[in-house]
Amino acid sequence: MKCPGQDMKYWKADAIFETTCPKCAAKVEFYKDDTSRRCGGCGYRMVNPQMDFGCASYCQYAEQCLGALPEDFSGVREQLLKDKLAVEVKRALGDDFRRIRQVSAIARFAENIGKAEGGNLPVILCAAYLQGLEAQVAATLLTKVGAKQSMIEDIATVITETTSGLTQPSLETRILEDALTLQQQDDALREGIVTAPSSLSSLHTTAARTIASSLR
Repeated sequence: MKCPGQDMKYWKADAIFETTCPKCAAKVEFYKDDTSRRCGGCGYRMVNPQMDFGCASYCQYAEQCLGALPEDFSGVREQLLKDKLAVEVKRALGDDFRRIRQVSAIARFAENIGKAEGGNLPVILCAAYLQGLEAQVAATLLTKVGAKQSMIEDIATVITETTSGLTQPSLETRILEDALTLQQQDDALREGIVTAPSSLSSLHTTAARTIASSLR
């Protein structure tokens, strides 16, 4: 059976559209189910800017359905996977709304720091959502959303390093540690507790220190 989203009989008038090539500004025509097209002007291969690749993060038939994706799509599958993981973590936490708020804050801080400092953002964000959960629960959730074994191992390493007190932790670990510190500061401010600057001396990154200043 063909995916309804890819079946032309369900298409509307906007299923065929034009977009601008980011390299030469030429017009490139796309069908809504094209994963990518090559620009007739300069030959640049570009990803369909209007295609929703959300299902590709977990559907077992995604590769057959979408075909070979261009280099521009590298890493997007993992970025989409972390969104699905966020839903599963919140579901696992049930009605523990305080913890859900804390986890969401940690992930938000980790994303802002990660974008500024670099590092493997999908791994950082997944680790942010999963820290505090039992290792087996975390592994089960990652498997459920379709994470590859190599990614599961990378996430587990970051979570483990975050609580091990390494003198030279990885960039991903430093970012997660900073996100945890910022979340604690944010919680303290919500509760009316003044956080002394010295309590933030453990922050590793410039981006985290900038965010900390804005929270005071």
